[in-house]
Amino acid sequence: MIDFHTHILPGIDDGSQDIRTTGEMLREEKRQGTELVIATPHFYASRMAMETFLRRRTEAMTMTERLRREADELLPEILPGAEVYYFPGMGESEGIDRLCIGETRTILVELPFEQWDEGVLKDMKGLIQRQRLNVVLAHIERYPMLQRDRRIWDRVTALPLTPQINTGSFVRRGGLFHTDRVRKFCLRFLAEHHETIIGSDCHNMQGRPPNLAQGETEIKAALGVEVIRKIEATAGRLLTR
Repeated sequence: MIDFHTHILPGIDDGSQDIRTTGEMLREEKRQGTELVIATPHFYASRMAMETFLRRRTEAMTMTERLRREADELLPEILPGAEVYYFPGMGESEGIDRLCIGETRTILVELPFEQWDEGVLKDMKGLIQRQRLNVVLAHIERYPMLQRDRRIWDRVTALPLTPQINTGSFVRRGGLFHTDRVRKFCLRFLAEHHETIIGSDCHNMQGRPPNLAQGETEIKAALGVEVIRKIEATAGRLLTR
């Protein structure tokens, strides 16, 4: 299993706050059967220079790799990436490929929590067509309720990109993004969009722990094991491009 969306690196964003928590999260990922973890700390261009972010990510990765080497058990492999929050002009932003996952051309993008406009559509096209990146849209289930005008939503989701769904949307209840309505949307979306992946979006071991295995169990029960195979195949392809 690949956990494609995590905030597992220590002390870089609102996820793991220290290396002890990172270790606990990695051990939980292993317990659930995860083999590869994609570390996607938040990147906000309006708050932090890219060079500063990359330096801090490298420091956090170094700490985490040391933990993995010194652990008395084999912990999941980690690849560095980022959850890049949308900013106007990102489709033409020079050097944005430095935020891709590992050595791939795959980038995780978080779109704004408001009505999308033509600028969002233009930038997504720019990332795909001009920058030649494989765009993954973080937690796709969080946006539809905010799109009163669905025309841009329809055009964005029709682009050759990959939606990502948080497994918490299948296993948790309560809160804006974890309702029965959201769960039904996610199951329907998975059934209709075969090129979709999942991730835990884990932040800690309390309110937002790793839960990839629970999510997969819920998906299998509702849609069958073949959907899980397609999710895993899609995730694997994204990491070889």
